[in-house]
Amino acid sequence: MADITLGRPSGIPAPDRTTDPRVVAVAALLLLGGAVWLTDAVSARQAALYLVGGALGLTLYHALFGFTSSFRVFISDRRGAGIRAQMVMLALACALFFPALAAGELFGQPVAGLVAPVGVSVVFGAFLFGVGMQLGGGCASGTLYTAGGGNTRMIVTLVFFIVGSVVGAAHLHWWSALPSIGPVSLVGSLGALPALALNLAVFAAIAGGTVVLERRRHGALRPGNRTAHRGWQRFVQGPWPLIWGGVALAVLNFATLALAGRPWGITSAFVLWGAKPLDALGFDVAFWPYFSAPERAASLENSIFQDITSVMNFGIILGALLAAGLAGRFAPVWRVPLRSLAAAVVGGLMLGYGARLAYGCNIGAYFSGIASGSLHGWVWLVAALAGNVVGTRLRPLFGLEVEKTPRETAC
Repeated sequence: MADITLGRPSGIPAPDRTTDPRVVAVAALLLLGGAVWLTDAVSARQAALYLVGGALGLTLYHALFGFTSSFRVFISDRRGAGIRAQMVMLALACALFFPALAAGELFGQPVAGLVAPVGVSVVFGAFLFGVGMQLGGGCASGTLYTAGGGNTRMIVTLVFFIVGSVVGAAHLHWWSALPSIGPVSLVGSLGALPALALNLAVFAAIAGGTVVLERRRHGALRPGNRTAHRGWQRFVQGPWPLIWGGVALAVLNFATLALAGRPWGITSAFVLWGAKPLDALGFDVAFWPYFSAPERAASLENSIFQDITSVMNFGIILGALLAAGLAGRFAPVWRVPLRSLAAAVVGGLMLGYGARLAYGCNIGAYFSGIASGSLHGWVWLVAALAGNVVGTRLRPLFGLEVEKTPRETAC
C-alpha cells in the first residue's frame, strides 16, 4: 500500500488526536447520501456494495493494512508482521470462499471466483506491478484509501495508475496471445477440502518462515500497532491490530462475493475511468478487443454508477476519509518533492499497465485470486515479490526511504 507518514520517527506512536467532526460529517453524509441515491437510481444491492466499499476503506486505514510496506520491511529488514496478517486474511477468505465456489451458489445466488490464465502475461505484469508498488508508494487498494485519507502524492499515483491501466487494456490482446497454460482452479481440480488443506499448509509455512527469519535477524518479534486508545475508542479512532484488519478484509470480501456474485476487485474500474473520457472525445475505444466482452462493452455504455467496481472504489475513498476524520489525521500536504513526484508518475504507470497484464492487482489477482482457488494468484505473488525486491532497491534513487522497521502509517 501507500506510504503516508504521520510525521513521527519510526516506531514511535504519534500522540493520540481528537476526531475532526467536519471531516467525519462530510464523509458520513457522502456515504449515507450516496447509498440512498444508489438505492433509488440503481438498486439496493448496488448501495450495499457501496457501503461495503466504505467499510473496506475504513478497515484499510484504521488497521494500517499495507501490502506494499509489508513487503518492503520484510525485504529490507525481515520484519514479517504484515505478511503474517496477510496469511491470516487469506486463510479465512479461502475457508469462506471455497465451499461456496464449489457449490456454485451462495444464499441462493450464483457465484464465481476470479480465475485467470497463467502465462507470460501474468508473470511480467505482476513483476511490473511489484516494481510500481514501491515507486508509486502503494498498490491498488492503498492508492485509493491513502488518497481518500489525505495523501496528495497518491492522487498523482492514482491518475497515472488510470493512464497505465488504459494503455494496458489497449495492449492486452497482444500479451494474452503469448504462451499460457490457461486458467487453473485448484477448487475445480482438487475439490474444496483438499484445495483448502493445501492452501492452509502453504499459508502456515509462509507465516512460520517469516517468524523464523525475523527472530534470526532481531531475536524477537516486533509488537503490533501501539496506541493509548482502548476498547470502543480504539475501534472508532484506530489504529487497529493488523489481525483485526486481516479478518475484517476477509469477511468484507466474502460479503462482496455474496452481493456481487464475484470477489472484490479494483483495477477494472480504472480502465473504465480512463476509457470513458477517451470514448467521449471520439476515440474508438469500444472497438478495442478488451471491450469486446459483453459485460465490458455494457460498462462503457452505461453510467459509471452501474459499475460495481467503480461504486466500491468510491466507497473505499470515502471510507478512508471517514477513518482519517475519526482519527483526527486528515491533513493534506500539497508540497511533494520533485523526485518523489517523478516516482509517483513512473510507479503509477507501472501499476496500471502491470495490473492489466496480470489480470488484476494485489486485490483482484492476489487476494481474490487466491481466495478463488486460482493458480494465477500464487504466480502473481511470486512475480510481484520479485518486482518488490527490485522496486525497493530503486527507491533511494527517487529520494524515497527504505525503512528498517515498519512505520505506524496509514499504509
